[in-house]
Amino acid sequence: MRALIIYCHPSPQSFTAAVRDTVVERLQSAGAETNIIDLYANDFDPVLSREDWEGYLDTDTNTAKVTADVAALQWADTLIFIYPTWWYGLPALLKGWLDRVLLPEVAFHMPRADGETIRPGLTHITGLGVFTTCGASWWLTRLVGAPGKRTLMRGIGLLCNRRKRTTFAALYLMDTTSAEQRARHLQKVASKVDRFAASPGRSKQRAQA
Repeated sequence: MRALIIYCHPSPQSFTAAVRDTVVERLQSAGAETNIIDLYANDFDPVLSREDWEGYLDTDTNTAKVTADVAALQWADTLIFIYPTWWYGLPALLKGWLDRVLLPEVAFHMPRADGETIRPGLTHITGLGVFTTCGASWWLTRLVGAPGKRTLMRGIGLLCNRRKRTTFAALYLMDTTSAEQRARHLQKVASKVDRFAASPGRSKQRAQA
């Protein structure tokens, strides 16, 4: 397994950092190769500029400023996102990474004729994982529609291999959890990663929140 981890949180002391460390440790214990893109540490620019937009359909132009990230994405067979859920969705920095790196002829192929839709370009990705924290409760997040989870698990998921395996874990009511609850959640994350890493050849698994 070659796992690319997209990590997004401004504080090195955050609980999200502890989730990241747990995911990486369990993956490496299972023999996986790991590569972490730390968006805040890398000072990633999330803005798709007018120049970027105008060159969006030209592969050489649209990848020129994000060559390292595109190369990491093409190297991986597993894609894992670790981030805090803000306003029910993705942090702006993470959404900007999707805008600037998941490009035509990288993550998807443009329609070939009128009336057609895009075609998957991440068919080499056979594993997709999402680990997040939410200030809201589970029921409120579901009521709103969990747009962040849907963007990654469904939107990006549709671009990946059809037989991909998936895993997901979220800690809800993050702001009022106890140390014991956070510790239990890290154990849950470790267990999910262990199962995820142990079944690289199996068909799609639907992990529950």
